[in-house]
Amino acid sequence: MPQKTSLYTVVIVALLGAATKAHADDLVYTPINPSFGGSPFNSAHLLGIANAQNDFEAPQSRNQPAQGEQFVRLLQSRLVSALASRVSDAILGENAQPSGRIVYGAQTVEWETLIDSIRLVVTDTDTGAVTEIVIPSLPPVG
Repeated sequence: MPQKTSLYTVVIVALLGAATKAHADDLVYTPINPSFGGSPFNSAHLLGIANAQNDFEAPQSRNQPAQGEQFVRLLQSRLVSALASRVSDAILGENAQPSGRIVYGAQTVEWETLIDSIRLVVTDTDTGAVTEIVIPSLPPVG
């Protein structure tokens, strides 16, 4: 009869367990990533994991210009800068001219000082492209 007693005990314990009131809390989501409201102390850990998983390598640029090409570009840039300085001095320098023309290779720069502005016209004689720039004049200081 010892088996019946243990069976009765199991049934009674099961019934008592089912008769008690169940209690549950609301499920609350807490983000881990600090970017989305998680703990700021997770930053270093998450960054370390991301870097460990990252197998991306920046592509190597294969279109590096040769040193000769770099030198030519640099030289052209310096020459155009010198041309811009000459035009600027001719328009605004000590011996400013009200109008004029400077030819540099295939580029022609013409300017005219008007009452309220300075008008520049840059023409590329090779392509026929014309660029017009109007710069408002500043009133004299003093």
